[in-house]
Amino acid sequence: MTNQPQRLLALDVMRGITIAGIIMVNNPGSWKYVYAPLQHALWNGLTPTDLVFPFFMFIMGVSIHISFRKYGTGLNRTVGTKILRRTLSLFAVGLALEAFSGICAGTFSIEHFRIMGVMQRLALTYGGAALLTQTVSKKHYPWVIGGILTAYLLILQLGNGYVQSADNLLSVVDINILGANHMAKEILPDGSSFPFDPLGLLSTIPGIAHVMLGVCAGNIITSVRDNHTRIEQLFTGGSILLFTGYLLQYLDPVNKKLWTSSYVLLTCGMGALLLALLIWIIDIKGRKKWSRFFQSFGVNPLFMYVLGWVAAVLLNTITLHIGSNPVSIKKLLYGSVLQPLFGDYPGSLVYAILFICFIWTFGYVLYKKKIYIKL
Repeated sequence: MTNQPQRLLALDVMRGITIAGIIMVNNPGSWKYVYAPLQHALWNGLTPTDLVFPFFMFIMGVSIHISFRKYGTGLNRTVGTKILRRTLSLFAVGLALEAFSGICAGTFSIEHFRIMGVMQRLALTYGGAALLTQTVSKKHYPWVIGGILTAYLLILQLGNGYVQSADNLLSVVDINILGANHMAKEILPDGSSFPFDPLGLLSTIPGIAHVMLGVCAGNIITSVRDNHTRIEQLFTGGSILLFTGYLLQYLDPVNKKLWTSSYVLLTCGMGALLLALLIWIIDIKGRKKWSRFFQSFGVNPLFMYVLGWVAAVLLNTITLHIGSNPVSIKKLLYGSVLQPLFGDYPGSLVYAILFICFIWTFGYVLYKKKIYIKL
C-alpha cells in the first residue's frame, strides 16, 4: 500500500487513544485509590499518565498543518479570523466547564475562579502554533522551535524555575497576572500548599513549541505519499527527539507541571514513535478492528472530552436518597458495588473503565451517524 488517502486512520486512532486516556485518568472511582501508573508525577519525573495530554497536543499540531495547508502561506483576514475565533471559542469552553463544575458543587465564586485549564492551554497553544504556521517558512520551523525551547530553558535556569515553592518564577508570573485566587494550588508532601497552576501562562510558551513539533510531523505526512517512508521519517525524527530530551534532563529535569523543554522533546519523540507504529499497524498492515473503539473518540475528540467532564460532574452532583442519607451516583456505584466486589484499587480502576465505556456509547452513535461536532 504505497498510495494512501490524505487522511490516515492512524491519526484518528491516536487522537482517540489520548482523549480516552485523559478521560480515564481523570475519573477514578476514588482519588484515594489510584494505581501509580495512572497518577501524575508529583514534581520531576514521568508516568504513563503524563503522556496522554502532550500526545494530544502533538497530534493537534498534525491537524493544524493538515487544516491550514489549503490556505497556503501568509496571514490574511480570513485565516486570522479563523484562528482568533477558534482560540477564543476553546478558551471560552474551558471557562464554561470550570464555571459549570463550581455551580454544580455549590462552590462557584468569581473571586476564586480558576482561569487556566486544559481547554485554555489548548486554545493558547493552538492560536500560537497556527499563527506561526502562517507567518514562518517551513524550513525555519526547527529554528523557531529550538529558539523557544532554549529561551524557556534559560528562563527556568535563571529565574529559579525548578523550585517547588511560591518563589518559582512560573508561580510569580501567574500570581501577578492572574492573581493567586484564580490559580490552582500545588500540594506539598507535608500538606501545605502554595498558588501554582500547572497550566499557567509562562509554561504555555513551550507548549506552542510542542504543538509546532506536531506541525512538523504533519508536514512529513502530507509531503510523503509512501507510508513506509512516512514511518521511517517519523521514527527517525521521534528517536532524535527522544534521545535529545533524555540527555537534556540532566540540565533541565523532565517536569509536566513546568512543561520543561526536556519534557517537550521526550513526549513529542514518543508521540512521533507511537504515530509511526499506528500507521504501520493500521494503514500498512490493515489491522483495524481493534481500533474501532478509539475511532469514536478520535473523530469528535474535544466534544468527547467536554462530554466526559460534564458527565463526571453530574455523577458527582446528582444524589439519590438511600435511607436517610443522600449519596451521589458515583459514590453509590463505587462505594456500594465496585469497591466491595473488586476491592479498593481494582474497584477504582473498574469504575474508570466503565465510565469510559459509558462516554464511548455517545461517541459511537455520532461516529455511526457520521456526525462531527467541532469546538
